[in-house]
This record gives sequence, structure tokens and C-alpha cells, in this order.
Amino acid sequence: MKILVIGTGAREHALVRGLAQDPDVEVVIAAPGNPGMALVADCRPLPMGVLDGAGIADLAEELGADLVVVGPEAPLVAGVADIVRERGIACFGPSGEAAQLEGSKAFAKEVMAAADVPTARAYVCDTPDQVLNALDATGAPYVVKDDGLAAGKGVVVTDDHEAAVAHAQSILDAGSSLVIEEYLDGPEVSLFCISDGTTVRALEPAQDFKRVGDNDEGPNTGGMGAYSPLNWAPDGLVEDVVRRVAQPTIDEMRRRGTPFAGVLYVGLALTPRGPRVVEFNARFGDPETQVVLARLKSPLGALLDAAARGQLADHPELTWSRDAAVTVVVASDGYPTAPRTGDAIAGLDDLVDAYVLHAGTAQDADGALVSAGGRVLSVVAVGQDLAQARQRAYAAVEQVELAGSHHRTDIALKAERGEITV
Repeated sequence: MKILVIGTGAREHALVRGLAQDPDVEVVIAAPGNPGMALVADCRPLPMGVLDGAGIADLAEELGADLVVVGPEAPLVAGVADIVRERGIACFGPSGEAAQLEGSKAFAKEVMAAADVPTARAYVCDTPDQVLNALDATGAPYVVKDDGLAAGKGVVVTDDHEAAVAHAQSILDAGSSLVIEEYLDGPEVSLFCISDGTTVRALEPAQDFKRVGDNDEGPNTGGMGAYSPLNWAPDGLVEDVVRRVAQPTIDEMRRRGTPFAGVLYVGLALTPRGPRVVEFNARFGDPETQVVLARLKSPLGALLDAAARGQLADHPELTWSRDAAVTVVVASDGYPTAPRTGDAIAGLDDLVDAYVLHAGTAQDADGALVSAGGRVLSVVAVGQDLAQARQRAYAAVEQVELAGSHHRTDIALKAERGEITV
């Protein structure tokens, strides 16, 4: 197969790396890609960007691509996958209508209700009065979410009523609706469910870390690290979530005439009342993809191709490494509020027992590697257990040279110590 991957981040770098290891994948092309992907794939420009469905379809035709894999959420919500499929090219990623499961939190709640999916009680708000009533109904901690896409940073969870109102007002001022919902207590789990519109195959679960600082302090980010497997998770959790959440949602989307083919990201809280859905996404999560794919032994290209072609029911069962994987995000100075870019990056060539996936990187006029975003690198390590994987990951992080950079020091630490309980 010849596969074209759309995107620029560490998630797409992880996909490119996984696809390049599939013996049935002859060529991997990334568009527009990044300097890290260019080391293992042919990177092609997208002059009009990742939202240009026609340009992506033209490139796929020019390359003779057998499969297009759309990484980020924005092009999926914009309908890029529809345009690619209209050209007769297989595409992994839901239609624009189906991607509204991520594009609108209110729509996702509507689908969950129709499919009897367990989730938080929620209120859709369009006015300040509705916001105040919803905050009174849910009580603290307050959970306030932008209804639309917000790159993982549109959610505020706070005990401060004024802060909750202020965030809600900022969303209204931007012309968007918002969702206020009850707080779900319990450890969070990320589960990727691959679907062809009918059949569902779950990957191994992971846990990510959204807050910028250790001990889950500071503002939300796109994600500062992740790990897999979750040795503390209840037995049968994956099967239970597929049965009660993923399959009913896929069935409901098909009943609506908008089948969901791609990856349904199920964000869960394991509450005292059982698993509850925190959110749906319509694509692989970042940084969880980095650790989940590090443990996948089955060929990635064949899996994504089967989903894109409606053949998932005939696909072999997935196989997994028993090893643990940890990723730590190295972020630029000022992230997430005002990330600084253009700083030189060094120390990546001598890493031992770890590898780096590029996110916000670029090459300057002299060809030197520099920072170009908030989350700059994902450092990934695999070990016999979480302790070894953490040690290897953090040893590698210490070798990365990026002025002013910061990272969390506690990724997977509680899990390693056995301090997570359900």
C-alpha cells in the first residue's frame, strides 16, 4: 500500500512511524508533515493547508495513494474525508457530518442520550442567564466547555464560580454556544475504538495528563504526557465500554444515516457509579496515540485500511506487546498561554532506549531544527514495566536541549506507585 497521512503533529508522526513498520506498506507520504516525519516519510506541501479537501484529494490522485489517513480534527469536521472519498480514494476518517461528534459537544450529548450512553448530566447554554442557571444546577466543581473545537483547551474545571462564569462569557462573546455539565469524579481513561461504520475494534486504553503542571495543577493543555497499559483498570473495562458506549454510538450514527467510519475516541471517567463518558473525539488523541501505537504489534496499515473499506469484521484480532509505554511532552517557554517559537533544538541524535516524535518543530533558513509551536516534542520510551519505561523516557527528556522548555515530571508516577484506585 501507498498511504498519505494528513497533519503536522506528534500524533501524525506516531501514525507515520507505525505505518512505516507495516510490511505491507510500501510508501508513506506525509502532508505537510514536519522535520521528524521527513526522516521516515516523503513529506509534501499543502499550499492551502489541511482544510483544503480538494488539494488533498488532488495530491492523493497525483501520488496514486491507496489510502488517505486524516489525523487532526479540524479537517475532519470540515469534510475533507468526504471530498477524498468522492474521488474514489479510500479514506480513514469520518465524514464531516459524523465528525460532529467532536465538532459539537451538544450534538454528542444528543447522540449519547439517543444511544443510552452513560455520561454526565449537561446543559447547553446560549445566554448568560442560562449559564447561571446551569451552574446552580450542577454545583461545584464547575465544568464549562466550548461547544466547538478548541484544541483541548476549551474546557475549564474549577471550584471558583466567578472563573466559571468568566470562561462561559468568553465563549459567548466569541459567538459560540457552550455546555455546562456535572463533574465526573474518578480516574480518567482514553479508549480508541476503530470502526468501519458497523463493526467496532477497541485498541488498548491509555491515560493522559491535560494540566500543564505536576499534580494536575495549572491550565488545561492539549496534553502533557500519557502511558499504557492501565494495570489498575477494572477487568473487562474495554469490553464493557465497547458494549455500553462505542457500539451503541456507532449503531445510532448509522441509524441517523451518518455512519461513523474512523476512530471514535472515548474519554471516560471511572466514577463510583461506573464508567461515564466525558467526551467523544472523532480522531486519535494526542498524546495517547504515541503510547498506544508503541505497543501495537498488529500491522497498522492493514487495520486502518480495513476500517476505511468496511472490512473490519473480517480483520484478525489485534495483538499487543506486554511492555509499558510512556510519553512525556516537551513544551516551549510560555506554553500554553503564549508559547515562544524559533528556539534551537538539540540533543535528539544520541537518545538511548527512547525516541522522539516531532510536534511543533520546523527548520530555519539554515536548515537547523527549531521550535515552531507550544508542544514541541513527544519523547517516547518502552520498558518491561512502567518504572523502566518512565526511567527511560525521563532520561531522554533530560538530553533534549531547548531553551526555556518545560515538562511534567509525574507522568505515570501514581500508576507506577500503585496509587490509582477505582
